[in-house]
Amino acid sequence: MTDTTASAAPGAVESPFKRDIGIKRRYASEKRFQAYGLIAIFLGLIFLLLLLWSVVSKGYTAFEQTSINLPITFSQDIIDPKGDRSDTALLMANYPKLATDAIVKVLGINPDDKTAVREAGQMISASSRTQLRDMVLSDPDIIGKTVSVWVLATDKVDTALKGQVDLSVDESRRKISDQQVQWMREMKADGAMKMRFNTGLFTNGASSRAESAGVGVAIIGSLYMMLIVLVLALPIGVAASIYLEEFAPKNRWADIIEVNINNLAAVPSIVFGLLGLAVFINFAGLPRSASLVGGLVLTLMTLPTIIIATRAALKAVPPSIRAAALGLGASKTQMVFHHVLPLAAPGILTGTIIGLAQALGETAPLLLIGMVAFVVGYPASPLDPATALPVQIYMWANEAERAFVERTSGAIIILLAFLAVMNITAIILRRRFERRW
Repeated sequence: MTDTTASAAPGAVESPFKRDIGIKRRYASEKRFQAYGLIAIFLGLIFLLLLLWSVVSKGYTAFEQTSINLPITFSQDIIDPKGDRSDTALLMANYPKLATDAIVKVLGINPDDKTAVREAGQMISASSRTQLRDMVLSDPDIIGKTVSVWVLATDKVDTALKGQVDLSVDESRRKISDQQVQWMREMKADGAMKMRFNTGLFTNGASSRAESAGVGVAIIGSLYMMLIVLVLALPIGVAASIYLEEFAPKNRWADIIEVNINNLAAVPSIVFGLLGLAVFINFAGLPRSASLVGGLVLTLMTLPTIIIATRAALKAVPPSIRAAALGLGASKTQMVFHHVLPLAAPGILTGTIIGLAQALGETAPLLLIGMVAFVVGYPASPLDPATALPVQIYMWANEAERAFVERTSGAIIILLAFLAVMNITAIILRRRFERRW
């Protein structure tokens, strides 16, 4: 029997028609693959833009804060009735009454109308007490004078002025009354109330009042931790990488160490938090909520990233550089530190900055070591209680007040700005010093 299966005979020439169909199919397949890639990039950009829009649209208003310009009369009868300028009298004076008297005068309210006076005073932030007290303590001669002072409005006035409160609903369903809304509009029209740049967002510490809450302490705490990570992780990571790549014998133990380093880079950050809690706090007795403990935990988490990046940078240096150095009589140590390491420096710097950026955005390990403390004052040293930017964002996100929503998004914008600067710096350094072989 003959085989009836159609098969091309040896040496047969493929028809031009079939060859054209194969080429068209190949081109169509390539175009589909390119289209899939473009669709993937487009979807990624869409999701990124949606994320940025959701953050920016809610957080850009946090960079402005409603303030009221009041002619504060620093009455001696209220501040220092005895006239002895004692520290106790200056510290314990009824400064909110000074602000309330000033706004009553601005609005033309009858001082005998207690309800109106109380509602007017509720438009001024309680932080005015600290502001006026500090003015008197820094210059006691201000007592008896009238000074124009910008004080913060309360969060309910701020959100209402920014249009974040539906004023068309019944008065009983909102925190700001119709009378306060009317006063707010009058002062805005007169220029006594307006939006000003919110410097307190960058300088103030934690506060239960949204209008006076800021990320100043969190920024200082994050800077302390990043400095600790840089001082510890960079030299340890680079030294370990140089030894493993250039000096360590290639045996089973070296393979085990390399596998474990790669595994540590994939360990969830919360595990490092548990390690820090057990070792640095429970065993070593270091203080909770301290930047030092946070920096040590983030150092452990960042080390694998720096080691992997540094080893990759060392491997990228051509073997001919090593051979030429050794051939000219350099020792192995001289070869590494005088020739290989300078050429690998751009990659090492890039990996270090990326590791620092990753550490800056970590929250879970810091929560476990107690960096969720309510810290008002700036930490004077890494041993003092502090918090960090991601933790501050987490704490504000759990607040019930509407005004903290914009504070949360505003802090996210600040954190993203820090991360963007660090990543852009890494890109610039890589392109500036990178050498192609």
